[in-house]
Amino acid sequence: MKTNKILQFLVLSLLLFWVAEIFYLSWLPNGDLGKETHFPLWLLDWSNTYFNLRTAIPFMALSFLLQAWYWRTSSSWRRKIKLPFWLINCCIGTVIVCIAEGGQFFIRNRHPDIMDVTFGILGSILGCVLYYLFDSFIQLIFIKK
Repeated sequence: MKTNKILQFLVLSLLLFWVAEIFYLSWLPNGDLGKETHFPLWLLDWSNTYFNLRTAIPFMALSFLLQAWYWRTSSSWRRKIKLPFWLINCCIGTVIVCIAEGGQFFIRNRHPDIMDVTFGILGSILGCVLYYLFDSFIQLIFIKK
């Protein structure tokens, strides 16, 4: 039981860090990530080539972490939610990508892009799918029934 609480705290901490990172990257004064030193050079080159696709990648990870956090919470809390969590997860991703893109209205040299919103939502959906595939794989390998 104690291990589950620690794992839940770690996933939640990583989730909050990831949301902060999404906002940080979305609100840089320049959309070019070439000056960011905490990423490898090959990743910076790739992200500057595929502008819209680079939006989907962080939202895949965000969605994956949201699913992981949800399954680490108490089952009594999960029973209270009537909607499937993948739908809630995608709505959370949509809200975050809209806030991130909307914030670009207030930054000089930046402008919001509807394709970034679309790719963020698609990344959230793909993150949910990847979590379910990963979870199924782990159960198949480690929890043999």
